[in-house]
Amino acid sequence: MTKQTIRFLRRGAVHEVSDVPVTRTVLQYLREDLHACGTKEGCAEGDCGACTVAVGELDANGRLVLKAVNACIQFLPTLDGRALFTVEDLRTPDGALHPVQQALVDCHGSQCGFCTPGFTMSLWALYERQSVDAGVPSRDEINRTLSGNLCRCTGYRPIVDAARSMFDYTRHARAALDRTAIEDALHKLQRPATFEYRGPDARGAGYGEATFFAPRTLAEFAALRAARPEARVLAGSTDIGLWGTKQFRDLGDLIYTGNVAELRALTHDAHAITIGAAVPLEEAYAALAVDYPELAELWARFASPPIRNAGTLGGNIANGSPIGDSMPALLALDTQLVLRRADDVRTLPLAAFYTGYQKNALATGEFIEAIRVPRRSPTLRFRTYKISKRYDQDISAVCAAFALEIGDDGVIALARIAFGGMAATPLRAAHAEAALSGARWDEAAVLRAMDALAADYTPLTDLRASAAYRMKVARNLLWRCWLETRDDAPLAPREVNAFAFEDEDAGNDSVALAGDTR
Repeated sequence: MTKQTIRFLRRGAVHEVSDVPVTRTVLQYLREDLHACGTKEGCAEGDCGACTVAVGELDANGRLVLKAVNACIQFLPTLDGRALFTVEDLRTPDGALHPVQQALVDCHGSQCGFCTPGFTMSLWALYERQSVDAGVPSRDEINRTLSGNLCRCTGYRPIVDAARSMFDYTRHARAALDRTAIEDALHKLQRPATFEYRGPDARGAGYGEATFFAPRTLAEFAALRAARPEARVLAGSTDIGLWGTKQFRDLGDLIYTGNVAELRALTHDAHAITIGAAVPLEEAYAALAVDYPELAELWARFASPPIRNAGTLGGNIANGSPIGDSMPALLALDTQLVLRRADDVRTLPLAAFYTGYQKNALATGEFIEAIRVPRRSPTLRFRTYKISKRYDQDISAVCAAFALEIGDDGVIALARIAFGGMAATPLRAAHAEAALSGARWDEAAVLRAMDALAADYTPLTDLRASAAYRMKVARNLLWRCWLETRDDAPLAPREVNAFAFEDEDAGNDSVALAGDTR
């Protein structure tokens, strides 16, 4: 078999790479091999955004989609069949600045300049997306776009000013992105079967080779996973990437989910929203928020856009972190997992998936194929809350979700309560649920359930929060849920949300949380 090379589009030409380790990051390749040093290295863990680049890929309809991602944790082989854009690509051959760059200059959006290329690429991805959608983004959308980029000297006001004004500039003709040409080139780069790239071990000579497999179909993926159970499944690299950049671990062979069409499918029927395991978090939350708009704040506060663009819902579940923000909401909504090994498929409740700290019920060679979230019930009252030290891009101290089926008589037919950060795994609160089931949704029942939480959880003290703080917060969040959803004088989210602000575009009070949905 001919040794395959990594092929991606850069500056209008096909770029081929061989003989680099499977775990070489896009950032390392740009700076050390191509000497394209506009893209900066800051944290090397996807937090600061100095390394932000844009990746273009074809969607299910064959159209170009641009996404800002963190180059510092993306492995180079994941670029195969895609297009890469960096800050060097924005200026035209005659030196004219792109409107995003010119706006940053004119609005004084840079001081030391280290973070500026990352901001530029995040804004460029927004600019290109809005150019297609024919709309100017709101202040809130700009803030969300920039939530994955940190600046320690300029301050965000001039950067936001640049984002608001960049659409006012006349676009230089040669700065326009030729989407049709890019789409045509990407179609030619798509492989008919599994991409198999072999590269030297990152530790150097004498350690052999590792292999990166990128199957095209679910059948190919399942067969590879069953045949090579020791290989590591790679999705968005948002966790595994750090194993390489921070822990210097030998990752061995990798099987990539990102090219499997079936794993990237997102479908709806009358009973469930079915999300393929490789659907990016941004797309997954967008789909879920249609039925469950109460997820809006959690969606906005889950990591950052570059992380949500790369990371997947299936990967977040499989990772099994006790503070994974997706799990409490999915547990409260009674989510089911579709698990597969070769041709054998089974369904397992998410509540039965975790068997211990970062341990799960997957059998050898088995993987998550899809996540099934039930469609919304008309009697459901649902809330999610995230408590952390920062509003944006922070790890939760406590994350909570409450799903209550309440009839017209005010009696709780079913209660599902789940917390992250309170135990070794994301966990349902069985005793608190029992205290509510069959009771009226009133103050007395809520107080009983708050007391019952002590039987459900024994939280730990760590750098994020003390055990006592976590338990107090968990109790108070249940109380807050009742205040917002009680039948008698419920409080609007803005009355209990610490992040209420004046929306300059709407001209009225707004909150990061979705509006009252009763």
